[in-house]
Amino acid sequence: MKLKPVSINSIALVVVLAGIIQPALAQQKHELTVKEAVEYAKKNSVRVKNILLDYKLQEQTNREITSQAFPQLDARAGAQYNPNIAVQAFPNFIAAGTYGVLQQEGVKNAAGQPIISPSDFGLIEAQFGTKYTANIGVDLSQILFDGQVFVGLQARETSLQWARANIEVTEELIKSNVYKVYYQLVTGKTQLELLDANIARLQKLHHDTEEMYKNGFSEKLDVDKITVQIANLETEKKKVQTMIYKGYLGLKVLMGMPVRDEVTLKDTLSDSMIKDGILEASTYNYADRKEFQYAELGKKLREFDVKRYKLSQIPTVRLTGSYSKNAMRNKFDIFSKGEWYTFSNIGVNISVPLFHGFSTRSKIETAKLNLQKTSNDIENLKLSIDQEVDSARANFKTAVEAMDFQKKNMKLAEEVYEQTKKKYEAGLGSNTEITTAQTDLKTAQTNYITALQEAIIARIDYLKAIGKL
Repeated sequence: MKLKPVSINSIALVVVLAGIIQPALAQQKHELTVKEAVEYAKKNSVRVKNILLDYKLQEQTNREITSQAFPQLDARAGAQYNPNIAVQAFPNFIAAGTYGVLQQEGVKNAAGQPIISPSDFGLIEAQFGTKYTANIGVDLSQILFDGQVFVGLQARETSLQWARANIEVTEELIKSNVYKVYYQLVTGKTQLELLDANIARLQKLHHDTEEMYKNGFSEKLDVDKITVQIANLETEKKKVQTMIYKGYLGLKVLMGMPVRDEVTLKDTLSDSMIKDGILEASTYNYADRKEFQYAELGKKLREFDVKRYKLSQIPTVRLTGSYSKNAMRNKFDIFSKGEWYTFSNIGVNISVPLFHGFSTRSKIETAKLNLQKTSNDIENLKLSIDQEVDSARANFKTAVEAMDFQKKNMKLAEEVYEQTKKKYEAGLGSNTEITTAQTDLKTAQTNYITALQEAIIARIDYLKAIGKL
């Protein structure tokens, strides 16, 4: 079997296609600050995308409302075949008229007697119409006054603001979640650094203890205990690495980023950044909360509802017009010959609502009750905001105090460990003491990481509560 030689052009085509496909399949790398992560989420999050579509849907709804105030123009054309023209029966007015004239003129019958009209002249049966008819025309309708339409026009801007406020509420929620996950991952990096420092510290201790064992100043048991501690820390490090990996996956999903992409966090976290004097301002404004703005706009829309149903009780005025060309034939030659007759009209129609079974009154009362419910919800939202702010402020104060305490405790544990290690190396301390000091240091570090995470989450919750996130 003979193989065909591959042409240079085929090789070039494969190379070009590979160059096109490879970048498309390759993962992207992102280096993001927390603000850049939030902006990325606003552009790519599915929830935000759907809310933006809701805004566009509201725009289309507004266009539908606006269209009601414009002239409505329709063209029409039609043709009809009547195989059996309807028969109309009506009194025989021709005979009645004829007899009336004969009586008036005194005409006599063959017998020489005056002609007398019969009591019943019977009916005339006749067909009116033609076999074929055609019609072409346009119809015009224009609202001159309709209270409900005018209220709808007035409410257009408020409805768009309401849809925009809904977007901002969703963005605020996503922003809060991105901040929390982002900084938890940052503290995770700090936790890994502390674990690496502990492992390095124990490895150094392991080396020193092994040397002491070789020189007869330590027992094999002491070396084994340190080996176990190192193994435990390595295991814990792997668990933390897995948690951080899952955290990155969660952050990507939250931002709407492909899972295959790489993310590097550029921001760092410090105690001073967490404190940052945010408790200095003791006052806050309800209007700073996106949820409150959304609720206020919802109340305005409820007010428009009440107004709309009230105005439905007043007359509506509509201008109408029509222009047509009609053709009537007994043969199907509508477009070949014969006349087309013109018909046109212009009119004004006034519709006065008189009685609709109390439905309008029911709609007005329903709208008023819904407005009252919305007002009650706003008052309840104020109470919830007050409670949320006070609770968030208290949690933040407690979290900052715990963070400061745990940081001092961690530094003290480090000093205790270093002093115990020196005593051990000098032969003045036991392996039990060094093991206890290492355990206390590890516990202090874990407590500090936990306090750091709680503090940053408390800060985010407090800023969100006062509308300053």
